[in-house]
Amino acid sequence: MSGASDVPQPVFVHRYGHGPRRVLALHCTLAHAGAWRGLAGLMDGEVTLTAPDMLTHGRSPDWDGQGDFQDRSVAAVQHLLEPGMDIIGHSFGATVALRLAVEHPDLVRSVTMVEPVFFAVALQDAPDLVVDHDKNAGPFTDALRAGDNALGARLFNRMWGGGGPRWPDMPERLRAAMTRAISIVPACRNAIYDDLAGLLAPGVLERVQVPCLLLRGSETHPVIGAVNDGLARRLPDAQSVVIRGAGHMVAITHPSETAAELRKLFARA
Repeated sequence: MSGASDVPQPVFVHRYGHGPRRVLALHCTLAHAGAWRGLAGLMDGEVTLTAPDMLTHGRSPDWDGQGDFQDRSVAAVQHLLEPGMDIIGHSFGATVALRLAVEHPDLVRSVTMVEPVFFAVALQDAPDLVVDHDKNAGPFTDALRAGDNALGARLFNRMWGGGGPRWPDMPERLRAAMTRAISIVPACRNAIYDDLAGLLAPGVLERVQVPCLLLRGSETHPVIGAVNDGLARRLPDAQSVVIRGAGHMVAITHPSETAAELRKLFARA
């Protein structure tokens, strides 16, 4: 008998652009689908982006707390995947993109992972960088444990929001949206640290035979470099690219450079 955790929750879906290339775009934690608007504007005649709001983000409902959050995120968006679609995901959204590519390889044309926070890769390849990351994240973690979600959201944004607006300069609605979503971050931990989906098991990533792009900013946390380069080595057809001067929010702060790399990928996929 199926339980509540097997039933996908509905998510709100935005669409941007009018181009022939169909792209499923998955945003990062604490953002919403509108994060893709700048990139979509630059590629308006080239792509049509289908961009859902993650659960507990944007106009989607709050996660019901059932099951694993990454599992539920995959279940919530997989019905949007159509044959011949490209997938692009940012941060946690990139880990969902990888799951979709592994589980539905026949539907995927290419995969772009922007700054994927799949720390299980770095735990295998460069565990000291994960230790450094966790030390840097200590104040944020302490704030959440103390029940101060607003402070937690502010500290998380300070750590990962490089290049974006500072917390005091944000409109209140944006600060409130980030505070709403911050509880999701610890719910992602088991999937991204422990690889609950078994993506790193022998032979699993070999299912992804399509061209893949691993994109990161030069100014991001060093652990992302270990993740991107590690995935590039493990995937059959992948390239790891660095955007100079960018941080974790590279697709938002450097949309022109991101669009240029996507065009290169699409030319060979």
